[in-house]
Amino acid sequence: MSHKKAQKENIFWVISAAVVLSLVSLIVVAPVAAASGHNTIARGIYGAFAALCHQIPERSYFIDGHQFAVCARCTGVYGGFTLMLLLYPLISSLKNTVTPPRIWLILAMIPLAIDVGVNFLGVWQNTHTSRLLTGALLGGVAVFYVMPGI
Repeated sequence: MSHKKAQKENIFWVISAAVVLSLVSLIVVAPVAAASGHNTIARGIYGAFAALCHQIPERSYFIDGHQFAVCARCTGVYGGFTLMLLLYPLISSLKNTVTPPRIWLILAMIPLAIDVGVNFLGVWQNTHTSRLLTGALLGGVAVFYVMPGI
């Protein structure tokens, strides 16, 4: 591979990581803005994330009395995706265009589905931690299907 092509791949990854990190940081910026009296900024962020998440307060983390812009599970999905995106060049080549077998994505969904299912059936009350961790697993694995595609 030429040096120029490798540079383009690295630049693309840096830009992707910066954009994703910036967007995910808004999850925490919203409650900080609200707590600081920047209500217009907070409302805009909460409104944008409302299209992606139910934002149920009982299922969300809080900072200074203000909930995150997304629930604990979505925080995990976005956080896991971001962490693995940042680590991606250490784990896989940026020139890789082949996705792993879909079974790995399905296996990453199973803990999340179990967490939702046992809560729905009343077998067990899931927690912020179980939501966060099962979401992070799925988000982290999803990177390996997204990065080769773009």
